[in-house]
Amino acid sequence: MRHENAAVHASTTAVNFSELVNKNKQTIARLKESPRLLLHRRDGEDLILTTAARAEQDQTVVSAATRMLAAMARREPGSMELLLDILPDAFPWVRFLPEPDVHAFAVELVDTMRAADSLANNSSVAQLLIAWQHTAEVHSDPELLAALTRDHNADYGSARDPEEAG
Repeated sequence: MRHENAAVHASTTAVNFSELVNKNKQTIARLKESPRLLLHRRDGEDLILTTAARAEQDQTVVSAATRMLAAMARREPGSMELLLDILPDAFPWVRFLPEPDVHAFAVELVDTMRAADSLANNSSVAQLLIAWQHTAEVHSDPELLAALTRDHNADYGSARDPEEAG
C-alpha cells in the first residue's frame, strides 16, 4: 500500500528499497539532500528513512506544538472559543459535525495530543483524527446518516428459515 500523504512527499525523496540494499552508501548519502527517504517496497508497506537527529527534531516540534495547543485550550474561557474558531481552517471537514461534536472533538484532540506526547507516540492522535473525519463524512451524507441513526432495535418479526426460503 502506498502512503499518499502530501506532507510526507513534500520534503521526501522516493527510492526503491532495493537501492538501499544494493547501493546503501549512495542511498544513505541522499539524506544530505533530503531530510527523509521514502523507501518503496514491493512486498510490504513503504518505509521512511531519516536520521536520528531529524526524527528527534520532528518529535520536538510536535511536542512543542502540542504543549502550546494544550496550554492555549486550558487558559481563560475565550481560548476554547478560539480553538473552535480555527478548527475549520485546520480540518475543513469539521463543518459537517454538529456543534456539540465539534466541541467534543476539540477537547478530545487536545487531551489525546497531550497523552500521546507524554509517550512520544502519535499513533493515537492519527487514529482520533481519522475516526472524527469518518464521523464528519457520515454527517455530510443525509442518506447515510439516516441509515446509521435509524432505530435498529425495532422488531422485524421472526426470521424465516433459510431452508424454506429456497
